[in-house]
Amino acid sequence: MGRRTVLGLSAAVLLLFSALWLCSRASGLQGLTWLELTEAGSGRLIFAGPLEHDRKIVLTWKNSLFGLMVTEVFAARQGRLELTEVTFADPHGPPPPVVRAEDLDDLYHTGGPFHVEGLSRPLTHAVFRIGEIGDPRLTIGGRLLHLKQEAGFGGAVVLDVRRPRLKGSFAEAWAFFQNLLGRKL
Repeated sequence: MGRRTVLGLSAAVLLLFSALWLCSRASGLQGLTWLELTEAGSGRLIFAGPLEHDRKIVLTWKNSLFGLMVTEVFAARQGRLELTEVTFADPHGPPPPVVRAEDLDDLYHTGGPFHVEGLSRPLTHAVFRIGEIGDPRLTIGGRLLHLKQEAGFGGAVVLDVRRPRLKGSFAEAWAFFQNLLGRKL
């Protein structure tokens, strides 16, 4: 056999094993959640990428009615975000009291500081409208996004969450393989 033939066969075998390995690792999609943030007016992509299971996403904003700082913590799980804890805190006051999860809906509307954990409320779509006071910020894997800077006063940022698709989207496939090979968000 000639040298070119041996090199060609070696390259083909290496390519075949690489493809098999990547396909066997594609089951890693099961544990990932795909997150996209777009500016509503223009459709401009602000952020897109895979999130590992239980990756924390933190939304902070100022409640304009009560003047409290709000922190909402989400976890990426099975193609959606789950709200896991909420804090309404007085920036100049003591730590907020811990309350029961079943009281959350009432507390969002009645005001006053509180902290609740142990939630599991799913979210796959949200629209963040940007006002003058709220200054919403989203932290994703150590990256801080200032939504007011991204969309401007009066603008909106759309959050969409789903299971990742390896097929049909080059950008998604590229982000998935970067994540798979060690470049974590």
